[in-house]
Amino acid sequence: MGAGFIDPNQALDSGLIYDTSPQDYVNLICTMNFTEEQFKIFARSSANFHNCSNPSADLNYPSFIALWESDLERKNFPRLVKKFTRMVMNVGSGAAKYTAKVETPRNARISVSLQGLAFGRKYEKRSYSLSIHCRGDPKFCVNYGSITWVEKNGNHTVRSPISVSPIIQVWGS
Repeated sequence: MGAGFIDPNQALDSGLIYDTSPQDYVNLICTMNFTEEQFKIFARSSANFHNCSNPSADLNYPSFIALWESDLERKNFPRLVKKFTRMVMNVGSGAAKYTAKVETPRNARISVSLQGLAFGRKYEKRSYSLSIHCRGDPKFCVNYGSITWVEKNGNHTVRSPISVSPIIQVWGS
């Protein structure tokens, strides 16, 4: 559990899904300041290159990561607040109610805009926000947690990992 492995039987009846559209990926690519040629490599077309009116690095993906910077010499660990918005779709058999269960990463505080999600029918969508409030870890550790949406009748649980990590400089300062 939590290692990236999928139970194929549970995947067939997942309860909730985080749905994304091709435009969501275009919006993500738009945040990367690519040239038109580079954009074309990822998007397979430059047709949407000038359609970057809503760039967003917050892809509707079932995971959350907050990266923090620090000043090693001064041992300065600034506070970070990272807010995410997610939309989930009920793909269960009908009406469903879910409750949020949060496992908080060390040195962080998690707040969720809704403690529960209520769906009146199949294919209905609901959105929620999750905020990570943290201060860098003096040991420069990556800290993990999760948010799990638990269906009231216990038929489905949908777990999304939360990670709080230092930014690691790859190319030097």
